[in-house]
Amino acid sequence: QKQRIAIARAILKDAPILILDEATSSLDSKSENEVQIALEKLMKGRTVLIIAHRLSTISEVDVIVTIKNGEVDEIGAPKTLSSTGGIYSQLLMLQNKNDDTTKKKLKKYEISE
Repeated sequence: QKQRIAIARAILKDAPILILDEATSSLDSKSENEVQIALEKLMKGRTVLIIAHRLSTISEVDVIVTIKNGEVDEIGAPKTLSSTGGIYSQLLMLQNKNDDTTKKKLKKYEISE
């Protein structure tokens, strides 16, 4: 509910810059999908900074910046970063697996399945 209200406010304000901090973190899958659709419309033509642990929330972005130990580790398009062997590609591989070892590794990054 809070996320939807914040999205509505951003639409009404016509904000040129949006900062989305874990915008879908507390939502179930159905609600996350609905909010994600609204966000995609809202983000068009705007500068958006998305802070996310769920990779599904950043699948349509232009540029990803990964941070490791408080410093920028990677910058690039999702397609490019998915094949570099860096943090982003490692997380993609981990999220596509479903075993106990993988779950422990994801937990290390504070990422849910």
